[in-house]
Amino acid sequence: MARLAVPNAGYWFDPGIGKLVVAVVDQASAAQVRAGGAEAVVVARGQAELDRLLADFGGLRPQDATGVYGWGIDPQVNGLVIRMSHANDQFVAQARRIDPNLRVVNAASAPRQQSGDVRPGSPWWPGSETYCSIGFPATDSAGGKHFVTAGHCTNDVSQPAYGEISQRNRIGTSNSGGGRSVNAREGDMGVVAVTESGWNLSAAVNTWDKPPVTVTGSTEPVQGMSVCHSGNTSKWQCGRVTAINQTINYGSVVVEGLTTTTACSLGGDSGGAWLAGDKAVGLHSGGQSSCSPGGADDQSIFQPVNEPLRKWGLTLVVGSGGDSEAPTVPGSLRSTGGTSDSVSLAWDASTDNVGVAGYDVYNGSAFAVASASPSATVTGLAADTSYTFTVRARDAAGNQSAASAAVTVRTQSGGGGGRTFSNDTDYQIRDFTVASSRLTSNATNAAANPATVKVTATHTCYEDLTITLVAPSGRWYTLARGGGFQCTAFGGPRTYQVPLNERASGTWTLRVADNGPGDVGVLDSWSVTL
Repeated sequence: MARLAVPNAGYWFDPGIGKLVVAVVDQASAAQVRAGGAEAVVVARGQAELDRLLADFGGLRPQDATGVYGWGIDPQVNGLVIRMSHANDQFVAQARRIDPNLRVVNAASAPRQQSGDVRPGSPWWPGSETYCSIGFPATDSAGGKHFVTAGHCTNDVSQPAYGEISQRNRIGTSNSGGGRSVNAREGDMGVVAVTESGWNLSAAVNTWDKPPVTVTGSTEPVQGMSVCHSGNTSKWQCGRVTAINQTINYGSVVVEGLTTTTACSLGGDSGGAWLAGDKAVGLHSGGQSSCSPGGADDQSIFQPVNEPLRKWGLTLVVGSGGDSEAPTVPGSLRSTGGTSDSVSLAWDASTDNVGVAGYDVYNGSAFAVASASPSATVTGLAADTSYTFTVRARDAAGNQSAASAAVTVRTQSGGGGGRTFSNDTDYQIRDFTVASSRLTSNATNAAANPATVKVTATHTCYEDLTITLVAPSGRWYTLARGGGFQCTAFGGPRTYQVPLNERASGTWTLRVADNGPGDVGVLDSWSVTL
């Protein structure tokens, strides 16, 4: 991102197109971004206006923000996002007066900074308290040994730190002398000094059921990034970054600058190591303390690791190159079925000296989809069209195999002259939230004018819904805008004709916003004919 040097309103990684997407406010900046190899979206608000919105929002909380546990900027909606553990319609209405684009994320429970039941393993114990998890080893300028971990685990000044339960096998001292722990707006981070003999600092991360990953450096989190974390309770869990630089209200403390992810976590994981490949990226802070059903946008939360390293002048301990061996090449790539807009693939599993973390499927030279198992379905394809696919395996350290032998598959015939693209993944439509579904078009030249959008959904009140099509350029086209006092059900498919002037190729997004209380629904599928 640094080499693009373009004023922007945020950015994120889109796995559907395999590119960084940058929000900019004019076409000149968009052209500069695309020339640098990223994708651009033109938005209405620049960073200064987003910062002003965030400052205005601060005046609403916390006195009247019951149930609100987090807030920040979401660059993908070019506006505010708030996170709620239970309904507060009055507060949401006030917030929407500040930002009509407000995105509301609901969760069954608010996140909390985590402790856990005492159990054997590889945790560390702050005095006689329940365990936390070790983050990343580091050294100071004099060669002193330390590790960084969560600040809410290191609150007490000069507290003994142990490697075993019942205050046995001392490691050193937590928050030595004071001033080496923060659990406030600045962050959730602390330092444990490793002072006892016999303790060596290691760059090997415990992956529990597999050989360790060796840390080779550190990096900053990016929205859309794939990450994994190691903690004493949930062990080794993976997901993706959903937001960065978020403010989280844990109830007892408000912490700024945190990162939210879809990976699950449990009590006792606090302070543990978060990685992007073999790069240190964060320290576990909190979450929903559940792995069922999992996958929420803020399932787990971490503190970026570079901040405590800079604050206390520490140098991350890294290995001598770490794991550099790539997995074997996936074998026997084959088609197992397909439709007019999708192809299902399977292949023989790869092996690795540490363990295969997943597979990346490519449509030609473009990334198509990631999979944790040796099978995948590629969607959003054109009807009656030939595609050539390959697959590569990757391990937890980020090593990637060579490409498999290619397989060429032709999609089935269908309507739309090969220019109809669809997404049939179900998305829940909840009160005061936005269901967002994306698909990728590889159609050439200009899109049809008008384009045809077909939406299949169920909802108890169609008048509560605002349905919007977002083109690859970032321009929004309203298909339906709710209003009035009447409520009629959204049943079966509805077709919309959309006048537009757009290129056909790229990522198209359907947004279904529920603007009223007391109703439910599901976006079953949608398609666009270009």
